[in-house]
Amino acid sequence: MSDTQYDRAPGDRFAFSELKVEEAGSGVLVYTIGLVLAVILTATSFWVANTSLLWAPGIPLGLATLAIAQMGVHLVFFLHITTGPDNTNNVLALAFGVLIVALVVAGSLWIMSDLNANMMPPTEFMNSQMQH
Repeated sequence: MSDTQYDRAPGDRFAFSELKVEEAGSGVLVYTIGLVLAVILTATSFWVANTSLLWAPGIPLGLATLAIAQMGVHLVFFLHITTGPDNTNNVLALAFGVLIVALVVAGSLWIMSDLNANMMPPTEFMNSQMQH
């Protein structure tokens, strides 16, 4: 009696003993498609940043959209994040990572904004030093 069905990591679709040649070939195809899409999105980002054909105020929004698309390609094609029931741990780990990064970035921006609002401008500092 073998318990190989329980020896799988979350997100694994098959055990190594069940690996077939067709599935290995399709894995290479998935990675190749992901690589092609990532290269296309990267080249498009460089083109958008360096062209004068686009409306200048729309360039940051276009770059943000391409960056989000790039993240989606990496998550689906390379990290294999899917909506399957066996992928719950991966999605939860990803959500926790996004939460931590968002907290660090938001906290840093909040601190910098507060420091900027409460710091004395250099001219006022020099005037206060001269009066004493």
